[in-house]
Amino acid sequence: MAERYAISSGSAYEEKYGYARAVVDGDRVHVSGTTGFDYATMTISDDVAEQAEQCLRTIDAALTEAGGSIADVVRVRYLLPDGADFEACAPVLSRWFGAVRPAATMMVVGLLDPRMKIEIEAEARLTR
Repeated sequence: MAERYAISSGSAYEEKYGYARAVVDGDRVHVSGTTGFDYATMTISDDVAEQAEQCLRTIDAALTEAGGSIADVVRVRYLLPDGADFEACAPVLSRWFGAVRPAATMMVVGLLDPRMKIEIEAEARLTR
């Protein structure tokens, strides 16, 4: 049977809403939608590119804890309340995923908190 376990980022949202930052299921890692909050301080930047950077730092930390890295990401979803903000994220996304080239989708959606300008969800396959 494949090993399955949860990883937490320490976000208050995880406990409040009953989810894990990531779930490792065998060689797959499913990373929950991750916003630009710095979960250690529960602060968030007003800048969408800085929020994208923080999202990816949080995702990278979860993947590292799972025994992987950003290089293992095979699928990413970008969720933004304002599609016009996506272009400002391009340099950040290119720096993190330019060599990885995961399958990607960008969607315009409503997010839980109006301070949130981007949420990123990722799936990875561990190559350990």
